[in-house]
Amino acid sequence: MIRVVLPAHLRTLARVDGEVKLHVEGQVTQRSVLDALEARYPMLRGTIRDHVTQQRRAFVRFFACGQDLSHEPPDAPLPDAVTNGAEPFLVVGAMAGG
Repeated sequence: MIRVVLPAHLRTLARVDGEVKLHVEGQVTQRSVLDALEARYPMLRGTIRDHVTQQRRAFVRFFACGQDLSHEPPDAPLPDAVTNGAEPFLVVGAMAGG
């Protein structure tokens, strides 16, 4: 099971409390985790990545094991600790402002 932590506004939209647990077939990558997340919670489609390009939204970041994975290729394998459920995959709303 892959553990995913969503920001509060996306948890509200998906109507979930706490972290989400997903079963991901095949290699565990950002793409496969987000595909599984959007399949289980279709109301999240388009909120984390663009509908057409599938690119990460500008104000969304991905973290795991203390690392910022936001600029990693979407098909790069996630760390083993995420794959085995020891660590969550974090979807974080980025902060902006002046």
